[in-house]
Amino acid sequence: MPRHNQRGRDRAARRPQRHKDVLHGNGGHRANDFRCVNCRLDVSLDAPGTAHRNHCPNCLASLHVDRRVPGDRDSGCHGRMEALCMFTRHDGEWMIIHQCLSCADLSANRIAGDDNVLALIRLALRPLKDNTMASRTLLTL
Repeated sequence: MPRHNQRGRDRAARRPQRHKDVLHGNGGHRANDFRCVNCRLDVSLDAPGTAHRNHCPNCLASLHVDRRVPGDRDSGCHGRMEALCMFTRHDGEWMIIHQCLSCADLSANRIAGDDNVLALIRLALRPLKDNTMASRTLLTL
């Protein structure tokens, strides 16, 4: 017995979906944000404390988009970057070390004022929990 759609129409008779340029185009409310590759949160590019947001404030994941200068968006890799650890600069500013899962490149990124504090503390305490991560980071340097 052939299966029928719930409403008895075949796919050709259905009304096509409308174009969603409001959500996915260069304009609209998605013009100043991006979707996190890890937790799928819509993240605003405007971040307190930094001029170029490139990581999710919720899970601290990032994409490999910058090559040398923060904000240049000149990388051809576009791989997923994992937050490895943190360090503080001599002026007391906290930085997140990300490693690209595609090309193994390392980058340092400023934390933003709206980053998840619990995720930052977990990242700061990770070397105490897992000593293999510290040696892995040193080997890639």
